[in-house]
Amino acid sequence: MAFTSALALADGNHAPIGDGVHDLPLFDAHIHYKQPAWADYPVKSIVELMDRNGVAMGLVSSTPDQGTIMLWEYAPNRIVPELRPYHGEAGSSNWAKTEGMTKYLKKRLADYTHQGIGEFHIHRLDQTDEPLFREVIRMAKERDIYLHVHSGTEPVRWLYSLDKDVKIIWAHAGLGENARDVYALMDDFPALVADTSLREHAILGHGDKLNPAWERIIMAFSDRLMIGSDTWVNSQWDNYDGIIDSNRAWLAKLPREIAEKIAYKNAERLFGISVSMDQIGTR
Repeated sequence: MAFTSALALADGNHAPIGDGVHDLPLFDAHIHYKQPAWADYPVKSIVELMDRNGVAMGLVSSTPDQGTIMLWEYAPNRIVPELRPYHGEAGSSNWAKTEGMTKYLKKRLADYTHQGIGEFHIHRLDQTDEPLFREVIRMAKERDIYLHVHSGTEPVRWLYSLDKDVKIIWAHAGLGENARDVYALMDDFPALVADTSLREHAILGHGDKLNPAWERIIMAFSDRLMIGSDTWVNSQWDNYDGIIDSNRAWLAKLPREIAEKIAYKNAERLFGISVSMDQIGTR
């Protein structure tokens, strides 16, 4: 997949989109609808939150996967489902060691139209997990879908070493990784995509300008970034309005063409979907 650089747009002739950012539909590329949220936030209320914030569609993974399917069945026009491996006793630290994981993933992928596998964590590399990851990559490639990976830089490099053509969304753009290393990894792997969930405050920096290191990333890789909220606990749902406002705040500082890409157009291309404000209020 070929990506174009946004550097040519950052020449001072393209004014920031500013308040126009509020007219853009958003694709939230990092939503979880985990079991603790089901009682406090029924599916109807999740879609209402999306509506209120101009979030036309979202990429959803959940613990367990039932949460994703509940949302997708309620609002198939708004949800892009992906399969999180976590269920039962399988969680972020042990899912790759859980007996029957391959069978579980195969069955869920056969039963539902997931558009990705993840978000899953690789806290540390363990070479004994290679057979499982090769199988996960095979399943993803067979369906032409993404792996949504929460890790540092080295696990991403390792996954590409197993298969150079694997499709990866890098959750939180590495989260704990510094901007220099984020830039280096995305520069080394031209097909790597990242969501910027939990990075909004780092990107905003201080004053009227974006953080310079993050602005460099955004301008260089605008075709490969998507915003996200990461509703991993209920407090994130409680603050969903604020999270989305923070994302619009940094998008507002970008030229319209770049802001549109990161807000929703990249998701349209990556998932083969249409994202528009016309979806607000629909299911």
